[in-house]
Amino acid sequence: MTHVEHLDIEGKFDKKRNMAATAPKYLSVWDIEAYYGESYIVQGVSFDIHEGEILALLGRNGAGKTSTLRTIARMDDPELKHGEIWLDHKPLHNMRSHEASQAGIQLVPEDRNIIPGLTVEENLKLAQIAPPKGWSLDRVYDLFPRLRERRTQEGVTLSGGEQQMLAIARALCRDIKVLLLDEPYEGLAPVIVQEIAKTLELIRDQGITTVIVEQNAVAALKLADRAVILDIGKVVYDGSAKEVLEDEALRSKYLAI
Repeated sequence: MTHVEHLDIEGKFDKKRNMAATAPKYLSVWDIEAYYGESYIVQGVSFDIHEGEILALLGRNGAGKTSTLRTIARMDDPELKHGEIWLDHKPLHNMRSHEASQAGIQLVPEDRNIIPGLTVEENLKLAQIAPPKGWSLDRVYDLFPRLRERRTQEGVTLSGGEQQMLAIARALCRDIKVLLLDEPYEGLAPVIVQEIAKTLELIRDQGITTVIVEQNAVAALKLADRAVILDIGKVVYDGSAKEVLEDEALRSKYLAI
């Protein structure tokens, strides 16, 4: 039995769910619709994530991946106008971004948003100022020993891979339940991509749920447990990441790889 959930000829989404995961739903996104002004970007997206899973959210440029992440994180743009988002039985859809952050949603944006003028350690300590706090600095440095070595260095002077580590580490300094990563591999050498992937596996081992948006779809699929593919703001696949790797026709149709 396939886990692929394609749109049928009438454009309706097949409701058959992937039964491979036995854990209860942890993050549920239900029929969300989001807009930038009058532009209808996220068009009825629905999917569930189980606690401790890594989900690859994939699609071509302009498919609505980043907009979906930003909607889950409850950023002001795009504006959520319909649908619901639930985290561990708590509604996120009526929250603002700072409230979603306090509830455990941490977004690492594509630009990493490292604060200039602050050292590595100052960037991390700043993330811990407002409660609830997450990981201690020692725990973060145990996961990222390179950041310990560079803790007194200004954050924006780090290499691209080190800045990505710092951005993830800063998210862990909050009381995190779901890590949303937007293009974490962008501009990184293959060896650094592998290093980041190993780190994300260790984070998963800590029970943290992760959603990764990534143009390097093969790297994301090798890391992920499950995949959701978007096409023009709609879900066209929800199932096994392994199946996408093995289905050349599916990748060619929706990912162009």
